[in-house]
Amino acid sequence: MLTKRIIPCLDVKNGRVVKGVNFMGLNDVSDPVELASYYSKSGADELVFYDITASFEGRAIFTDILKKAASTVFIPLTVGGGINTLDDFDRVLKCGADKVSVNSGAIKNPDLIKEGAKRYGDQCVVLSVDAKRVDGKFTVFSKGGRENTGIDLIDWVKRGVDNGAGEIVLNSIDTDGVKNGFDLSMLKAVSDVVKVPVIASGGAGKIEDFITLFKTLDKVDAGLAASIFHFGEVEISNLKKQLKNAGINVRI
Repeated sequence: MLTKRIIPCLDVKNGRVVKGVNFMGLNDVSDPVELASYYSKSGADELVFYDITASFEGRAIFTDILKKAASTVFIPLTVGGGINTLDDFDRVLKCGADKVSVNSGAIKNPDLIKEGAKRYGDQCVVLSVDAKRVDGKFTVFSKGGRENTGIDLIDWVKRGVDNGAGEIVLNSIDTDGVKNGFDLSMLKAVSDVVKVPVIASGGAGKIEDFITLFKTLDKVDAGLAASIFHFGEVEISNLKKQLKNAGINVRI
């Protein structure tokens, strides 16, 4: 049985970790380097860094913060935001990232996934997808959830995996920050059509939400969350203890 992963997500804007609800109303949380170090010591399996306004503002991803954070953590680090070219891949990998997350850049240029996988390997390329329901359909959004692409979610993740994405992070805009649980129906729709790891993002409010996620959807490999970890509502060590008690395989 594969080990399920617990992954804190650090959304960074103007050098600070921020968090909102449904991708809106961002509030300042903490220093990203300090927070990354804390999670590394607290039992997190991986970390995800998103420069959440890089794509919208049309600029390159932060590198100074990334270098400092990478030097303090000893777990895999995935970095995304403003990844539009292979040069962007190269830059964040040289700053210490283990995996590169593509989102809006891949929507603009779907060959970016193929090019990244060819140069760095499938295991390095993470397709991060922001999706919400539009007229009853799961629809892909870009630029930090600001722009409706009209692309069907299922078609998009299948295409991404075919092009070489080695992992999918599914961010449900509908449940983001709401804390009523992960978007199980959207996650099931995606995990049923791809054979690469799927990471659930958006909606975790309590430990039971992770138990429900992994018990309901065995194909989902990891649970990603932000505010419940940032504000101390859930401690990773306690979460993993409860998951293990529920018969879910985790790294303690």
